[in-house]
Amino acid sequence: MARTASRERKTKETSVSITLNLDGTGESQIETGIGFFDHMLTLFARHGFFDLTVKCEGDTEVDFHHSVEDVGITLGLAFYDALGDKSGIARYGYAYVPMEYALARAVVDLSGRIALDYNAIPKVEKIGIFDIELVPEFFKAFVDNARMNLHIDLLKSSNGHHDIEAIFKAVTRALASAIGFDSRVKGQHSTKGLL
Repeated sequence: MARTASRERKTKETSVSITLNLDGTGESQIETGIGFFDHMLTLFARHGFFDLTVKCEGDTEVDFHHSVEDVGITLGLAFYDALGDKSGIARYGYAYVPMEYALARAVVDLSGRIALDYNAIPKVEKIGIFDIELVPEFFKAFVDNARMNLHIDLLKSSNGHHDIEAIFKAVTRALASAIGFDSRVKGQHSTKGLL
């Protein structure tokens, strides 16, 4: 069965539509009106081998917070929907990703329990006009709505751009591992029998 989903979110602040294929080739069409964020979502799709379409129209004249958070919410819901009942998946995944002198680690458990542990001290407050503090806001919204545990650690820092890029790549590689099928897993990989 295809692991795909589409989700929309409309508020007075944003209009977001997302389509996601977890078993894709990494193709993407990203339009949020936020250049750096588009770049991060593009590499999120590419390095996770997810096909991803994101369209967001938001109140960016105020700032980028509503758009980034609402994309995180909508992507999390689409990810949760696309996973289905999680039968046969590995459930756990981790990845280390270097980006020149930056090194990021991400560890994920698709357990249905929600937790984000984000440990990255930014060297800068902004990349261009993008506020670095929005990165954990995005991941919080994504994790809450995808219903997962995610630990993110920036182990070594290079510069703001490379640090955040390494984080996004590590997260998507960990997710790609966790959603992979393991022939030894029958049903859901839990002693409870439920994820």
